Amino acid sequence: MRNIKPKYLVNEDGRKTAAVLSMKDYRSLMQRLEDLEDALELDEAVETATGFREYTDIRAELQKEGIL
Repeated sequence: MRNIKPKYLVNEDGRKTAAVLSMKDYRSLMQRLEDLEDALELDEAVETATGFREYTDIRAELQKEGIL
């Protein structure tokens, strides 16, 4: 992962209250988050699936129906 360098906003007591990121860093974090969410959804789909079909079987069926 990239080296993200946030800047911090602090209150009167010197405690960090917010972080400011460059748009490049923000987009990078958002993309990483989306990728992780996709991976979690895939894991869940695999765990809850009741059956799988081979890709070649699906492709042959779609070709037969004129979809491909």
